[in-house]
Amino acid sequence: MPPPGSLERLRVANRRAITGLLAAEGPMSRADLTRASGLSRTTVSSLVGALIASGQVRETAGRGRPHKGGSGRPPVLVALSTPAGGVAGVDVGHRHVRVAVADRGGTVLAEDLAELDVDAHGAEALDRAAAMVRTLLDRAGVPRADLHAVGMCVPAPLDRRSARISTGIMPGWRHLRPARELARRLGVPVHADNDANLGALAELHHGVARGVADLVYLKVASGLGAGIVLGGRLHRGVSGIAGELGHVQVGEDGLVCRCGNRGCLETVVAAPRLIDLLAPAYDEELTTERVLELDDAGDPGVRRVLDDAGRTVGRAVADLCNSLNPEAVVVGGSLGTAPSLVSGVRHAVDRYAQPDTAAAVRVVPGALGDRAEVVGAVALAIARVAAA
Repeated sequence: MPPPGSLERLRVANRRAITGLLAAEGPMSRADLTRASGLSRTTVSSLVGALIASGQVRETAGRGRPHKGGSGRPPVLVALSTPAGGVAGVDVGHRHVRVAVADRGGTVLAEDLAELDVDAHGAEALDRAAAMVRTLLDRAGVPRADLHAVGMCVPAPLDRRSARISTGIMPGWRHLRPARELARRLGVPVHADNDANLGALAELHHGVARGVADLVYLKVASGLGAGIVLGGRLHRGVSGIAGELGHVQVGEDGLVCRCGNRGCLETVVAAPRLIDLLAPAYDEELTTERVLELDDAGDPGVRRVLDDAGRTVGRAVADLCNSLNPEAVVVGGSLGTAPSLVSGVRHAVDRYAQPDTAAAVRVVPGALGDRAEVVGAVALAIARVAAA
């Protein structure tokens, strides 16, 4: 038998899994919780009973639908109790900070976006994020003393052991622990994770991947990364940097990457690189938004470049699919809605993945667009509060 301390840690982790699902998904039946968490029916029933007894979870008046449209009795749904106060989500991108304040049921009450050079100015970005949180709390009518936690995403690998950004991708953050620094500014717990991980979490619970247990969330923006969900849970790896697809080497003599290597996939297909490729052929200043408009309008140059980029990314994604056999690849980030890019990924997966693997996986654009990361950050904050 494992020691008592190990059993208690396991029970805490299982409780966190249940409350995290309810925080992100809303009311669920015990059977749905069993399927989504991968825990046994007996374990889920025991955990839900204890959470109801403690007041953290309640049974709702509404009823759910039988699994797969069956004709059985509608199941009882359970939901997180919604106490007073709120949480915040902070999405730190390479060129922006987006903040949302929400109630503890996940309803966003106020949201704002600021453009700034985040990579080179870590302390200033954290100052701005803290100020935005305080302003939005006032705007939403949530007393600052009632802010319970903040979820935060960063656009780089975050080492779980040191709590620091683990490469030189963001030079202005080299000596900072992002969660600790923002917590010091706000006076509440801050929980940080990689942006692609939180994008995956958001699409899993609020977007196109609802009900999918195994998926890869691919973020294509100013950088390139992947969030991996296995068995309904984020897979972060031993040090928290699983899914760094953008730093797969595609050419030994390629361009120098922000991470210090040469020929990384990100140097070929990230949004700034694609805009640089397109710019000489257009007599206007191109932005990511304008590239998306031209793709929708059928512009042949834009479609060719985005399709080529999708095929290049898809070659690496195909290898990942062969290893993980996911049900879905969700393409997100600022370029994730581009049909030509998504189509290119699909074609590459069909060509390079093992045939049965390719046939089993859907390749779809994300539903949440550039809000996926802040939605995931809010969900992370709620889940950590509920599990505390």
